[in-house]
Amino acid sequence: MDVQKTPQRIIGVGAGALRMIAYLQATDRVVGVDDREQKKYNTSGFGMPSGIDKPYNLANPALSTLPFIGGKTGDPELIAAQNPDVVFYTFTTGKDAQTLQEKSGRSVVALTTGDLGKNKDVFYQSLRLMAKILGKEQRAESVTSYIDGTIKDLNDRTKDIPADKRPRVYVGGIAFNGAHGFLSTDPAYSPLLMVNGNNVAASASAGGQMMIDKEKLLDWKPDVIFVDEASYALVKEDLKDPVYQSLPAVKNGRVYAVMPYNWYANNYDTVLADAYYIGKTLYPEQFADVDPAHKADEIYTMLDGKPVYSDMKTLFGGFVPFSTLVK
Repeated sequence: MDVQKTPQRIIGVGAGALRMIAYLQATDRVVGVDDREQKKYNTSGFGMPSGIDKPYNLANPALSTLPFIGGKTGDPELIAAQNPDVVFYTFTTGKDAQTLQEKSGRSVVALTTGDLGKNKDVFYQSLRLMAKILGKEQRAESVTSYIDGTIKDLNDRTKDIPADKRPRVYVGGIAFNGAHGFLSTDPAYSPLLMVNGNNVAASASAGGQMMIDKEKLLDWKPDVIFVDEASYALVKEDLKDPVYQSLPAVKNGRVYAVMPYNWYANNYDTVLADAYYIGKTLYPEQFADVDPAHKADEIYTMLDGKPVYSDMKTLFGGFVPFSTLVK
């Protein structure tokens, strides 16, 4: 089925589709959203992301008021009822996209969201394809240039720091399909990689969320620990275990909180914002000119359209020592 030229009525289905539409400044064309873009978030305190608490939702609150078009795989009848010119569908197979197209009678474009690591080109390809369909090529280039420039800046600030000046870092409480305890980590945690950090778990696997043994962590003796705020409650409980009090990072009060970014696919903006906070914490000299909160707002404004760091701080805790978080 041919896609209409410069479609004016669009829908994004699945994790990451609406985020890319927001980055391309095309939210004014969206005519319906799935359930993850309508569910209210938990306002009673910090915790797991749960609904419209992603940066692009916070920057574009009107999206949550649009007509419901089903769950994350979309409902063909509800989609057809909104009469979209095109449907962008992520985390799907060609077969399922074809089925949705046949059942809804609307053009469906399947996309892959990628990440800012080894799958960055995949993300860029999807963003550029969407931009081509929407007539937003110039905006797509602005977004990719900005992200590339930001990643380069993070690397330039840290690439020449001698190995003996890089603290041993552990990132705990990594959330994945729900909150996890202190022993949940990611050996290739993206914001730490971007500042050439010394991840003590780097040799444990090629990357991705994994659980480690307590003994391993005690052997690693991290100097600095970052905790994913999505797992705040579980990690707070875990850290009461006396055995963790022997870790250098815990003894010296060097345990910090970072904002969750893995919610309904990668929130690329928060990945970059977290990287600046981690860089500033580990290497204050190299990031002397950076205020992480201001930098986060610059990133959110560029990608999402509004400075939403204060909203993220209210929801999750923001950039603070972990011990100062309260629920």
